[in-house]
Amino acid sequence: MTEASPMAGRDALEKPVKGLDVARIREDFPILAREVYGKPLVYLDNAATSQKPRQVIEALVRYYEHYNANIHRAIHCLGEEATAAYEEARAKVARFINAPSPECIVFTRNTTEAINLVTYTWGRANVGPDSEVLLTHLEHHSNIIPWQRLTAEKGASLRYIGLTEQQTLDLDGLENLMDARTRILGVTHVSNALGTINPVQKLAAEAHRNGAIVLVDGAQSVPHMPVDVQAMDCDFFAFSGHKMLGPTGVGVLYARPELLEEMEPFLGGGEMIKRVTLEDATWNDVPWKFEAGTPNIADVIGLGAAIDYLNDLGMENVRVHEMEITEYALRRIRQMEEVIIYGPPDSADRGGVISFNYPDLHPHDVGTVLDRHGVAIRAGHHCNQPLMRCLGVSGTARASFYVYNTLEEVDVLVDALGQARAFFSNDTN
Repeated sequence: MTEASPMAGRDALEKPVKGLDVARIREDFPILAREVYGKPLVYLDNAATSQKPRQVIEALVRYYEHYNANIHRAIHCLGEEATAAYEEARAKVARFINAPSPECIVFTRNTTEAINLVTYTWGRANVGPDSEVLLTHLEHHSNIIPWQRLTAEKGASLRYIGLTEQQTLDLDGLENLMDARTRILGVTHVSNALGTINPVQKLAAEAHRNGAIVLVDGAQSVPHMPVDVQAMDCDFFAFSGHKMLGPTGVGVLYARPELLEEMEPFLGGGEMIKRVTLEDATWNDVPWKFEAGTPNIADVIGLGAAIDYLNDLGMENVRVHEMEITEYALRRIRQMEEVIIYGPPDSADRGGVISFNYPDLHPHDVGTVLDRHGVAIRAGHHCNQPLMRCLGVSGTARASFYVYNTLEEVDVLVDALGQARAFFSNDTN
């Protein structure tokens, strides 16, 4: 292995990160001040979950300390304040992704639940024995398993769009990928395992030409780049709050209003009803007909605070920052000749995700050594076992970046990778 000095890659890049004042941003994240095994924390597992700024933490504390109450049903002051904050968060989400109205936004627990809602409601009503569901080899298990279960139940076909050698979707002959049997295309906007950005607008246009609808998994795109669901022309769009500086336990399903109107409720109980008798019931208006029971009020409000924070940064600036840091990281890692990098070679074609391997080291071993150097990455199959089989590996090591990451942290990552190589080389001698 030819190992470059820690600073060689930065000198070669000769351009600084643009768009964000990262030093100021880092001051908003208390966890970034801690150490791990005596080393400064370098958090590069943002595709799994992001850290939370003080503004989000304080929004949660403020709710619990000042206006904790159940929503929609109370007529007292606290209940009205909580309801207003919860519904304002819905409006913030709608504006953030350019949904036509807040009523298009359904709160769920996470992206997984949002996709399951679609399969159990729209899917059961619209997929039959003569139907086909089309997915891709880049999908997270959350956008595979629900469709596997549905097609098995309905006797429908399940088909996948494959990959090119550069791990982008193989869209040669796109006009032949779908036909009148195709009921829905499920596609990730940005691959959580490889960072590949998919041409969802182009895919949506082809799906609609064939009379199909489109569900987009936006868990890895909404936190990292401007998203416009109307320009994308998707029918469903799902994402999670915890990957975009918000709390865990809150996700979002955007859907065209006409689809939400015709879909049956996902869960039954309080809040999703208008009238109940011993024999029958009628449903609440959209979107509340899909939000049975007491919702995750505090974390929805926290998501609203996260959106405020990202709006202050500007999503165009977030994207510029991540392209710069990803380009730099790709260049530095490529200097380590033994390391295999997966995904598109150009940072403009990928999100802030880099998956890589030493060919003779298990990614878990690499991740363990990096952890001892304070570097937190993800190692494994990333809930993408079919994709890993396509790549011919059991898993990969994955570094993923966000608004608070720096070029210096990339240098620490590369140095720690060299330490991992040296450690296991010595261990086998």
